[in-house]
Amino acid sequence: MHVALIIPALDEESAIGALLDGVDRTLVRQIIIGDNGSRDNTAEVARGRGATVVNVAERGYGAACAGALTQIADDTDIVLFMDADGSDDPGEIPLLLAPIESGEADLVIGSRALGVVERGALTPQQRFGNWLATRLIALLYRHRYTDLGPFRAIRRELLDRIAMRDRRYGWTVEMQVRALQLGARVAEVPVKYRKRIGRSKISGTVSGVIKAGWWILYTILKYAYSDR
Repeated sequence: MHVALIIPALDEESAIGALLDGVDRTLVRQIIIGDNGSRDNTAEVARGRGATVVNVAERGYGAACAGALTQIADDTDIVLFMDADGSDDPGEIPLLLAPIESGEADLVIGSRALGVVERGALTPQQRFGNWLATRLIALLYRHRYTDLGPFRAIRRELLDRIAMRDRRYGWTVEMQVRALQLGARVAEVPVKYRKRIGRSKISGTVSGVIKAGWWILYTILKYAYSDR
């Protein structure tokens, strides 16, 4: 299967080189960086590793992902997503691809809750927000996710059907909720989660945590209402 890797990035010069060096190019045909206005050398480092860089002026995690998606090849079968900060391990990409390639799943979430989290990699606020969001999804959709982790793989056909709209913090949860609404087969695999390199633009500030948490809950409730 042809696989494209999408990486949203903002000022990740110190992390993205090592991340891209760890990607097995025999598994991933395309690597596309959604550069969300970096002021450092993120774009130059990524291009030096053979990645395609898309400059996305509109700020937001979802906007960066959507911008990168405009460059995937027409014959792409699977789309991978991971963060640029070094917290996700590219060596675990085969774990996410396997359930899709075997025909068992259409969407695979790399679950930090089921895997090993390095001390300090997740803040208490992140852990609580993740717990609350997944419990709300279980209540509304009768499916128990354990995580909203950014490291994930999705069948291209399903991604096209979802027609992602969120441009901000709700990108990951929108994908998971819409997959359930469409009756897709979803799975989770345990993944390692490491301390990020540098400071988080979201979880590193109180205001960022509050905004992200509110937007995630809003997205869950919005789609639950529309489903009814």
